[in-house]
Amino acid sequence: MSVFAHLVEQLADLLQPLFGASAAAAAIVLFTALVRLLVHPLSRAAARGQKARTALQPRIAELRRKHAGNPEKLQRAVLDLHTEEKVSPLAGCLPGLLQVPAFFLLYHLFSSDTLGGEANGLLGHRLLAAPLGGRWADALDSGLFGGAGLVYVGLFAVVACVAVFSYRLSKRMMAANPVLPSGDAEQVPGAGAVARVMPFMSFFTLVTVAVVPLAAALYVVTSTTWSVMERAALYR
Repeated sequence: MSVFAHLVEQLADLLQPLFGASAAAAAIVLFTALVRLLVHPLSRAAARGQKARTALQPRIAELRRKHAGNPEKLQRAVLDLHTEEKVSPLAGCLPGLLQVPAFFLLYHLFSSDTLGGEANGLLGHRLLAAPLGGRWADALDSGLFGGAGLVYVGLFAVVACVAVFSYRLSKRMMAANPVLPSGDAEQVPGAGAVARVMPFMSFFTLVTVAVVPLAAALYVVTSTTWSVMERAALYR
């Protein structure tokens, strides 16, 4: 973790002339962008996989007619088809899963009072009036529209706009390229539930931003915004 802290400090030093006291916050945004660039090839692969799954729908429909009276055999046949065509129904989850370690590194880095037996100097960094190690509940101590509170109001506004855009994009994508026809969720276990919940996932970011340290919240907001823009480009 100390190596990661050093990386954040180095990035903050580089950005200091441009962002002043908010350089560490800018460093976290830049770090998030670098992580997303590294994961981008997997996101492109996931997009190709989604298009491949869409292309399989006529064959899946034929299997559904063939095994209409045997749900277990239908499920097995569909999974075999995905294996035969080298298409994974869960490939789209991989880019998100690979970002989890970076998020938890930031979370622990800005939740720890000490690093390597010394005081954690990163906790002194701020985004405008809000400390990067603080949370929304701490900001409310000075009032909803105090200096720190306004930082969170701005973050919540960004997340809300991104969530609405993501919701509309997800609904449009599901309507144009349904992974599963209505009533056939048994083809891929759990896929029906995932399809119903997916359009609302971005709204859960509001809760995350409210409860994690501000540094981790910046990572989540930046990554979520990137994800939505990336999906809009890859699935257009």
